[in-house]
Amino acid sequence: MPKLSVVVPFYNVQTYAPDALRSLELNARDDFEFLLVDDCSTDGTPDLLERAAREIPGAVHLGRGRNGGLASARNTGLDAARGEYLAFLDGDDWLAPGHLARTLAAIEALGCDFVRTDHVRCTGRSRSVRRVPYGPESVVADPRGAILPVDRTSSVDYPYAWAGMYHRRLLDRGVLHFTDGLRTAEDRPWIWRLHREARSFAAVGSPGVFYRRGVPTSLTQIGDERQLDFIRAFDQVLSDLTADREYDLLIPKAVRTYCAIIAHHFGSIERFEPAVAKKLRSMSAAALGRMPRTVLDQVLDSMDAERSAVLRRLRGGRRAASAPVPFRRTPSGANA
Repeated sequence: MPKLSVVVPFYNVQTYAPDALRSLELNARDDFEFLLVDDCSTDGTPDLLERAAREIPGAVHLGRGRNGGLASARNTGLDAARGEYLAFLDGDDWLAPGHLARTLAAIEALGCDFVRTDHVRCTGRSRSVRRVPYGPESVVADPRGAILPVDRTSSVDYPYAWAGMYHRRLLDRGVLHFTDGLRTAEDRPWIWRLHREARSFAAVGSPGVFYRRGVPTSLTQIGDERQLDFIRAFDQVLSDLTADREYDLLIPKAVRTYCAIIAHHFGSIERFEPAVAKKLRSMSAAALGRMPRTVLDQVLDSMDAERSAVLRRLRGGRRAASAPVPFRRTPSGANA
């Protein structure tokens, strides 16, 4: 069994893949495997991965039969992973030399289910370190305790799968897989499930992942209908919470984050194609109508005036008023 499996999805990133692959080579060890998942690229990416599988120790090229998006590509890698520990990297990002070994040493020393790391955000030539939004460093804690507070950035607002390392027991328990088919925000249900179902975690600093922003082929830069998958992703977060023993405690955080993301998309709605913008309005209105009414009232009252006004206008629409409400519960815990 390898000590560590690193899942790295690629899709049409021939310009950036060499940096990712070179960084893997600088992190290679005899007991590491690198699962290079090609999500049906149509450029020169598959040729780069074939060559990497021959030249980089531990590298394996896995080709998918059809394009499924980042979530499905990561799942392909997870299904093939043999390591005692697991980590992720995206095909247009890269690692500092020795980052994987340092993070592995940290999680082994701490003995916890997973660790979260800082990262370096790269926009053109600009670099900035982004910290894990959790205070104690290298202290093992209950992951549930890092979900709150409601009105400040917390660990579930830092959803990047590649910013950490995970023990295999989480994979065996079904915690690490992503929702197949989600094209964006696939990490939101994932990070909530991770913090709700894992038993122990720690933040360890170590900003060794370089996250490239502003890539033209990145889905975050493209205003097509795939962007709307964030609604399906957050619907899953709210639906999963209905069975949680701490539903009343956690649901305000989930609703507030959902509302903040809706408002964020409306703040840059001009980047969407007209038909997608129209669909964003109707789907967002319906999503607000599905949220627990009392919780939503409290969230809107606590938000800044600009975002609250946008959301209240949406909520007042006919579609929101007539939408089903699957995320409310009676005091007994059943759906209402």
